[in-house]
Amino acid sequence: MVSNQKFEFTLSEIHEITSLSCYLFTAEGMLIASVGEESADAETAFLKLKQQEFEQEQEAQFHCFQIAIEEETEYVLLLSGEPYQDTIGRMAAAQVRTLAMASAQQYDRAGFMQNVILANMLPIEVITRGKKLHVENARRVVYIIDTAKKNHELVLATVKNLSNIKNKDFVFRLDESSVILVKELPECDDETQEDRFLQETASQLVDNIHMEVMVKARVGYGNPVEKLIDVAKSYQEARMALEVGRVFYAQQDTISYGRLGIGRLIYQLPQSLCEMFIREVFGETVPDILEDEEAMNTINRFFENSLNISETARQLYLHRNTLVYRLERIEKAIGLDIRNFEDAMTFRIAVMVLAHMKENV
Repeated sequence: MVSNQKFEFTLSEIHEITSLSCYLFTAEGMLIASVGEESADAETAFLKLKQQEFEQEQEAQFHCFQIAIEEETEYVLLLSGEPYQDTIGRMAAAQVRTLAMASAQQYDRAGFMQNVILANMLPIEVITRGKKLHVENARRVVYIIDTAKKNHELVLATVKNLSNIKNKDFVFRLDESSVILVKELPECDDETQEDRFLQETASQLVDNIHMEVMVKARVGYGNPVEKLIDVAKSYQEARMALEVGRVFYAQQDTISYGRLGIGRLIYQLPQSLCEMFIREVFGETVPDILEDEEAMNTINRFFENSLNISETARQLYLHRNTLVYRLERIEKAIGLDIRNFEDAMTFRIAVMVLAHMKENV
């Protein structure tokens, strides 16, 4: 939909060039923009023309132009003043029509893409409607920007104004808490370059929203797809990236579906299988040490450093023997020696399974 301000600006330009007074009505008779002399006489002229079903093109000093969008009259433009030329009037009507059609197409394109990602259309409908709107197959990826229902309108505006958002990209709000970016990808030399571009775009979204809107955002994105119909798949992947990331990678602001790893598998496990696995690892009682912040910080840092005791001790500002003592204490508490790769992997999975179970309580 075109805002009245945009119509007003266009009529002002026409008035400045031609000195004609301009009055733009909806087909139903609402005056939505006018520039020039008082509009009372124009409204009277419009009503007379409407009663005659616009069979004539002039009423008193007013010249009438119907403006059709997809063969349906949407607006009526009245012009008055001297010197009037029919060519000038037709060019003015054409300019208003161009503005209205461009806006209508943009609105239709956004609505079309929403239906595509939600899989609300049959494949043949996607193809035919996409061609009509000049939205065809291209390499695209879906980003979901989640701000937990905070300042979503400002977030929407911020995303639209990012430097790398192009005309072929789609940005719209799907619900109260998330903004969707369907981005057409540039040509890349290899997968590494494309992965870097995807991650940089996600980081840019987070950084700009934090800087401009002052809210914390989390961005999940799916895998790139080649076909328009497959954009729905990338959207579902982006949703899963956010959901899995919230459970297992809460400290990360950007989450890629392609890098969810074992978290994606655990997230899909049934509750009964999770409970069975936890009993096999810990018995009937989950160790209290899992709630010990210092112990868990030590374990996580140890894992981040690939079970390297010396490097972990350095980063934690501990003597090596002190760290060894901590790890032995943890071993007694959980029944696993996380200095051993197999036990470390078992414990890592068990912690993620517990997080998944907690999320589903």
